[in-house]
Amino acid sequence: MKVNCPTCEKSVTYSTDNPYRPFCSERCKLIDLGEWASEGYKVPVEPTLDDYSSGMDPNEFEHTPTRH
Repeated sequence: MKVNCPTCEKSVTYSTDNPYRPFCSERCKLIDLGEWASEGYKVPVEPTLDDYSSGMDPNEFEHTPTRH
């Protein structure tokens, strides 16, 4: 099966023969990891009642995926 590398969009074969899947290379895999580590990517969350009752600021929650 062919997929696009999430980092550079290059078409790659999604296979166990590719140790970097779904990425095309170690470089693209590390770029993606760096984005997560630097909080360039965020997973959207919805606040729960527990979050409000714990005193957390509801404005701290991300409601849509963002990339800085």
